[in-house]
Amino acid sequence: MPQQGLLAYLHPHFLPRADAHLPLHDAGFVWGATITDLCRTFRYRPFRLTDHLRRFRQSCELARVPLTASDDELTAVAERLVAHNAAPLPPDGDLAVVFFATPGPVGYYLGEPGGPGDAHPTLGAHTFPLPFARYHRLVRDGAVLAVPAVRHVPAACVDPRIKQRSRLPWWIAEQEARRIEPGASALLLDADGYVTETAAANFLIVRGGAVVSPPRDAILNGVSLQVVEELCGELGIPFAEARLTVEDCGGADEAMLAGTSYCLAGVRRVAGVDLPASGRREPAGASPVGGTMLHQPAHAGRSPGPIRRRLLDAWGRRVGVDIERQILSNP
Repeated sequence: MPQQGLLAYLHPHFLPRADAHLPLHDAGFVWGATITDLCRTFRYRPFRLTDHLRRFRQSCELARVPLTASDDELTAVAERLVAHNAAPLPPDGDLAVVFFATPGPVGYYLGEPGGPGDAHPTLGAHTFPLPFARYHRLVRDGAVLAVPAVRHVPAACVDPRIKQRSRLPWWIAEQEARRIEPGASALLLDADGYVTETAAANFLIVRGGAVVSPPRDAILNGVSLQVVEELCGELGIPFAEARLTVEDCGGADEAMLAGTSYCLAGVRRVAGVDLPASGRREPAGASPVGGTMLHQPAHAGRSPGPIRRRLLDAWGRRVGVDIERQILSNP
């Protein structure tokens, strides 16, 4: 469908996506005060939309960004956008649905009356086709994670439950991670040196047959992380939360990323250490971790990600989609 045929939403109107613009003095730009959430579809039906809207509303409350629309109104917006924007897409495609909210325009930044919080808040939504090609290497080969010197924003500054776009620390961290190892993504540590998450996903390891997540009070409580915990319960796989060091991760049996768009991807290397389930073997050595050195043992290769495979297969049965095949078969 041409760009002009797609719909977007800026409260209280649906409009052509090409016409959806925010003013230069919107607080989302001026203050970096933008709350967001992203839900994906399976077979063009929103997945766990209720959970995403609950988190969106909680994020707005914690960030003091007004959200006056009800969940029923937001659900209707999502359903209309999906129904309209999915019409020309292939049957095996799917959409991401994005909601965002800001405190609204800041008048004096354009020489107009009003300051922060004086105008009506901004609320919008749009969709885009899931970029499956972007995830081919991630799903096929697994993620490579580097640990930059940049640390996770402390909870005392920004509550980690807030899903937001004030993401300059993540941008800097990602650039540093790529300098450490080309193609790597950043895995951030907290101020005490414990592992938290990546910019786009929750991070988990498998240790002794159990799936382990960093404590939820230190990370974004991802909807995909909730699904992983549920699936672990169904499959009889222990699930726990624990503070994890980089060394813990390097000694794990598996590691995974849980994110909305691709659901669950394997991790083959953390801070220069190849994980046993990556199926790779490299010589022992040393690798940089945020300015320090972490010894790298040589691991014998094994079948890649058996726990991840069980979880992803169960996820696919739940939604009626072979998730990995959908990603890899779409250009």
